[in-house]
Amino acid sequence: MEKYLNAKGKTLMGWDEILEGGLAPNAWVMSWRGEAGGIQAAKEHHNVIMTPTTYAYIDYQQAKKEDSVTISDNRGFLPIEKVYSWKIFPDALTAEEKKYVQGGQANLWTEYISNSSKVEYMIFPRVAAVSEVLWTPQEQKNWDNFSKRLEVQKKRYDLWGTNYFGKN
Repeated sequence: MEKYLNAKGKTLMGWDEILEGGLAPNAWVMSWRGEAGGIQAAKEHHNVIMTPTTYAYIDYQQAKKEDSVTISDNRGFLPIEKVYSWKIFPDALTAEEKKYVQGGQANLWTEYISNSSKVEYMIFPRVAAVSEVLWTPQEQKNWDNFSKRLEVQKKRYDLWGTNYFGKN
């Protein structure tokens, strides 16, 4: 499959399960089952997009008790503080290996989401934390500063008429 894709000018990219069968030479890995797959792929000099469930699955509930069903009812919850604590470049990688981490991604699977209001509730304000994680060097991140700026952002959400977690 990789040869076919390469012949068409495309690059093979797959969820971290592709590591289990021997990885094609120029394949990219989407590390979703935690960070281990991304770490392994980077150590093997493959490009990686980090998207671990532990930090980036914003379809997981935002509070221990949600008022509706979410995909993570039996898996815990993912509050904004945890999203913000995500280190896109895991400490287990050397400086050279970190060069293979090309970015990150948040995921919102919609099996349990039937309307746009619920989508808004699930992504806002966590998408602000994801954005800062991906665009701000780790050493410049500051939770207290982010929290203060988030209060201003919530006023924007209100102006937009957005349904977001913590609106009340």
